[in-house]
Amino acid sequence: MDLKTIRDRLAKLDTACLCDCGVKLRIMDPGIRPITRGVKMIGKAHTVQCKADFLTVIKALHDAQEGEVIVIDGEGENIALAGEMFAIESQKKKLGGIVVDGACRDVEGIRKINFPMFTRYITPQAGTSYKIFKTQVRINCGGVPVSHGDIVFGDNDGVIVMSEKEVSKILDTAENIQRIEAKAIKKMEEDKNLTDVLNFFDHYSKISEKKDSRLIFTV
Repeated sequence: MDLKTIRDRLAKLDTACLCDCGVKLRIMDPGIRPITRGVKMIGKAHTVQCKADFLTVIKALHDAQEGEVIVIDGEGENIALAGEMFAIESQKKKLGGIVVDGACRDVEGIRKINFPMFTRYITPQAGTSYKIFKTQVRINCGGVPVSHGDIVFGDNDGVIVMSEKEVSKILDTAENIQRIEAKAIKKMEEDKNLTDVLNFFDHYSKISEKKDSRLIFTV
């Protein structure tokens, strides 16, 4: 499956339905949150490894290709490694977003342009610009390994990292889950209760009798 197809299909999904596919995905620490709510982030990882210094992040912004997501391992320090100008540059280059296991600043400017940036902290204190670190290497961001070329997908619920092979395997299932959940929500908005759209009572009974069972939608 080509990258454009993957991007187009992911754009219609959310991280929650991917996690419900019954496979073990790389989910970043929930401390890494979106600066702007309601903006999705999708793209191939362009990795950066640095600590308290953003010089290498500027290099990555220069080198990154359209659609890529800058993923920064800042070792979780509360020092800003990105800000408004980095977001503006990323948007001009049509990048998919920025993830920082560390901090960013200038959040009002980032929100103003609706750019997808995910960080662990917000602080006015910027890092230095005197050290050169590595890019396009395997890093750890948000507690999960990220390699150059991995697919990074983020929304209001968090950030998931997957290989192209992994995402291709679960897209059909995720789309089906989303369709079923949409039907269930429609029923609940009409007049049904949560237990009406699930096999809750049968499942609860079997679980209480220590029998095998699975909670599923019945719509």
